[in-house]
Amino acid sequence: MSTEPAALAAGIDQKAKEAYFTASQGQLIWARFRGNRTAMIAAWALVLMILMGLFAPFLSPYDPTIAGRDENYENGAPQFPKFWDENGFSARPFIYATERERSIKTNFRWVVTENRDKRLYVRFFVTGWNYKLLGVVPASRHLFGVDGDGKIHLFGTDASGKDIFSRTLHAIWTSLAVGTLGVLISFVLALVIGGVAGYFGGWIDSVLQMVTDAIRTVPSIPLFMALAAFMPDHWSSETRFFFISIILGLIGWPTLARRIRTHLLTERTQEYVLAAELCGASSGHIIRRHLLPSFTSYIIVDLMISFPYMVRSETALSFIGLGLKDPVNSLGALMQNVSKADVLLNYQWYFIPVIFFVALVLAFVFVGDGLRDAADPYSDTKK
Repeated sequence: MSTEPAALAAGIDQKAKEAYFTASQGQLIWARFRGNRTAMIAAWALVLMILMGLFAPFLSPYDPTIAGRDENYENGAPQFPKFWDENGFSARPFIYATERERSIKTNFRWVVTENRDKRLYVRFFVTGWNYKLLGVVPASRHLFGVDGDGKIHLFGTDASGKDIFSRTLHAIWTSLAVGTLGVLISFVLALVIGGVAGYFGGWIDSVLQMVTDAIRTVPSIPLFMALAAFMPDHWSSETRFFFISIILGLIGWPTLARRIRTHLLTERTQEYVLAAELCGASSGHIIRRHLLPSFTSYIIVDLMISFPYMVRSETALSFIGLGLKDPVNSLGALMQNVSKADVLLNYQWYFIPVIFFVALVLAFVFVGDGLRDAADPYSDTKK
């Protein structure tokens, strides 16, 4: 009887070894990635922020544009739901109603005060402003709201009365969309240019490398300033969005292209490439079906690392006034307001979008690092 547990354990170990040696490259990468706790936490945080951006209209209680402004709560502080106060306990979360009036103490400026005797209870799945979920499905339901004509602002409001919570969720999606489009453009250019240069070599490689080095030496800030001066003022926010995305993609491909070229220069002399050529395979077929898949995991890792660069570039451009502007909600556009001294002294809640920007970039960086280590079969031996 004592030999049964040992035999069972040996059988489990044998199955684990078989599963390891028969696993695909993707399965091995995923198994190593799951063992990286920091990368997994970052991955969950990244997925959460992506979902927040994807379902931003449903999660947002109010329209993030000027149409959803709260004119009675401009530059208002964040409102946190409560369950009890000096008037007693409530099973439903609530906030206080606000009153806007001029005060002698503030030289007759508008002052917002709380009416602690009037509660506004938080309700869920309320009907509000109309939107299209995922850009397709018409809807008007929102996750939460308050009773009556009152409004709740979890992150406060800006100078025009727009809800910062709603603007932040939409800004996350806008920045991710810009980064996705920019990465897609740079990815395609890098694969084509780097693949052709690395496979054919010779004068083709020399010409393409001259073009690559020329683009890499172009200073980014003067380029963006020139492009900002070129963009007409009458362009719509959607046109500026696509223009910025295309520019970021067109200047972001050289690094990945050089890495692809270097890899193909070493791989094109391998025996499996020669065998494919002897079988009559075309150059495009060899590059697409044999050479590029040989380091697919590395390309995926490079794409993940490129994402925070694109997001940071869009944010930096919008922050200095060269990128997206109102009424577009992007992280860079929201961060334009934090550069004012008055905000730092009196309206600290303007910095909340900055926290989300830092979290988004760090999540991409940690996930990219985790994928890079997981894709490297010798990563365990280097530690």
